[in-house]
Amino acid sequence: MRALPSVERLLGTEPLRSAAAVIPRPLAVAAAREAIERRRALLLAGEPAGTGAAELAAEAAIDATRRARPSLRPVINATGIVVHTNLGRAPLPPEAVEAVAATAGGYSNLEYDLETGARGSRHRHVEDLLRQLTGAAAAIAVNNNAAAVLLAVGAIARGREVVISRGQLVEIGGSFRIPEIVEQSGARLAEVGTTNRTRLRDYQRAIGPDTAALMRVHQSNFRTVGFTELVEIEALCALGQECGIPVIDDIGSGLLDGGRHEEPSARRSVSAGATVVCFSGDKLLGGPQAGIAVGQVEAIERLRAHPLARAMRIDKLSLAALEATLRLYRDPAAARRELPVLAMLTAPEAELQARAQAMAEVIGPAALVGRATGRVGGGALPLTELEGPVVEVAAPSVAALARRLRADDPPVLARIEGDRLVLDPRTLTDGEAASAAQAVRRGMASPDS
Repeated sequence: MRALPSVERLLGTEPLRSAAAVIPRPLAVAAAREAIERRRALLLAGEPAGTGAAELAAEAAIDATRRARPSLRPVINATGIVVHTNLGRAPLPPEAVEAVAATAGGYSNLEYDLETGARGSRHRHVEDLLRQLTGAAAAIAVNNNAAAVLLAVGAIARGREVVISRGQLVEIGGSFRIPEIVEQSGARLAEVGTTNRTRLRDYQRAIGPDTAALMRVHQSNFRTVGFTELVEIEALCALGQECGIPVIDDIGSGLLDGGRHEEPSARRSVSAGATVVCFSGDKLLGGPQAGIAVGQVEAIERLRAHPLARAMRIDKLSLAALEATLRLYRDPAAARRELPVLAMLTAPEAELQARAQAMAEVIGPAALVGRATGRVGGGALPLTELEGPVVEVAAPSVAALARRLRADDPPVLARIEGDRLVLDPRTLTDGEAASAAQAVRRGMASPDS
């Protein structure tokens, strides 16, 4: 025990001394103290344990450096999954990043009307844009789409029935299920049809005195194929209008207008006559985490007045990013060019091939350019395969190489396919591709990879 060094001695021993020069001293002190305590516990348990200052200082330096890093860190996404939920979904366009920084660095007119000098509404910053882009009469933004759906159902159908197809009783991730959201809203669920086939007459038969809303939910991250039938939004809205019943449409991924036929669009649902249309801000829209509800004035006003609206309101930084993202959509060409998600989804083959080839050349003989399939991710376009060039890396231990890449700064995340590490250039900028290639080269030089 007496051979164990003191905390002060460890602080003066390399490499902890170098680490302590660039990180807060309390972190270095705590790391040194805990390294000594761990060795003391091992000695008391009769287990072999080194007591040298250099060995303990190295252990403490690693621990102190780890503590000094922020928990939430940027990573390089080489997985080929564009809207990667675990990695923060949509990367923001430069305009949104600038808007967040400008808003975060000082005060703003978040809820202040500069013309009248009176209190204003935070919703006005994006409502006009959402009305222009979707054709809706009114709009509100909250903190995510699950909140938007909960708020819509609670405001329109609390205490009464919501009619929905059994094929749309989906789980939307993180164990959040549509039946549970409806239950938490205070409404009751009335299921119609079957898992694979629901017809308009199923809705018609379910409508009764207690029916408060008809609801459509996009299946998001799966599809039912084969012997299937679903009611299109136009027919559902026509039935709602005929019976005087609101229609709530959860379209999920945030496609504003047109695009791929797999995904419903907000403009189509609004045009069909949906009372409220809910969607995400951070999927195909390509903006920050947000839930957006657009629709008829009276219905949106009920959402604004709901007691949960304040608990679910969007914060000023997300609002700044959302406004900047929506402003890009006023020029469709600019949106396709500036929004990272849209740019990745439509990246030209030649661009991806050049990026992959440059990475392979940096990595060296262990790398070759092959072809593989990426995914959109985030519950959007689940049947779409993003086929294109990738970099395949052979290593004695692919798992060890992947582990070393995750420990790099910034961490590099790739995917493992068989005995190869695969890096997909689709989800990388040129700068990120260069950094990822250098990280793989360093990782390959390690004896455990």
